[in-house]
Amino acid sequence: MVLMRSVFRGLSVAISATVSAEAISAFRRDGAVVLRGVISAPEIALLRTGIDANLAQPSPRSKVASRAADPGLFIEDFRCWQENPAYARFIFESALGAIAGELTSSQQIRLHHDHMLTKEPGTVQRTLWHQDQPYYNLEGMQSCSFWVPVDPVSRPSTLEFLAGSHLGPWLMPRTFLTREARWFPEGALAEMPDIDANREQFPIIGWPMEPGDVVAFHMLTLHAAAGVESGRRRRVFSVRVIGDDIRHAPRSWPTSPDFPGLVEELPAGAPFDHPLFPVLWTRQTS
Repeated sequence: MVLMRSVFRGLSVAISATVSAEAISAFRRDGAVVLRGVISAPEIALLRTGIDANLAQPSPRSKVASRAADPGLFIEDFRCWQENPAYARFIFESALGAIAGELTSSQQIRLHHDHMLTKEPGTVQRTLWHQDQPYYNLEGMQSCSFWVPVDPVSRPSTLEFLAGSHLGPWLMPRTFLTREARWFPEGALAEMPDIDANREQFPIIGWPMEPGDVVAFHMLTLHAAAGVESGRRRRVFSVRVIGDDIRHAPRSWPTSPDFPGLVEELPAGAPFDHPLFPVLWTRQTS
């Protein structure tokens, strides 16, 4: 068991989390692991409230990630914790910071950003295979993303991972709908293999999930997801956190999500010691 202290609105809250040795080993070996029942029913209810408020009033950073002809809808929003009280409470009061500390062997965990992903019933739009870190403004290996569904997720609609892909190489990030290289210049990184055309040749892992389950994965782990079945909704909240060795890597293009003006306040190579990236967890020494 690891004890941490979280600070939310000036209150110091002690939080404990137990992460099995098997889960830690799987995260470091495969780059992704499912953790069953680590989010309580009240926390799931809180997240549902936050997501529904977010969907009712998306931020200027939101985007529709499905085509107009899609019978469903895939909508995403980013960096809403400062304006969404339910998101803030969940991020600061849940055990995710403590869990990330154990998975990444860090002494301190900071929030990088939050990310809401909702696929309405019947959405056919796939989330294509990609790594997250090339879209971001950071470098380093002690990272962790949490994928937290508040609706049951079937195996065909779940997030899938390519086991071990977090060990490299970096692959070219492209826009999902038009396949443009808006981040790194063409030819700067290796291209994505056609995983779906040759699924039997790749170590693909994924799990059906119930509310309360969480997938933790490294920001360099290749992952993808299909659409959702008719009559089923898939609301997900993702918390992206960073550990000890992560440093600011300013880009000459807008990252996803973008942090306008940050390059003037946080030098290249600096740790993310900035109010936009609050501390969620610090390892307690006896």
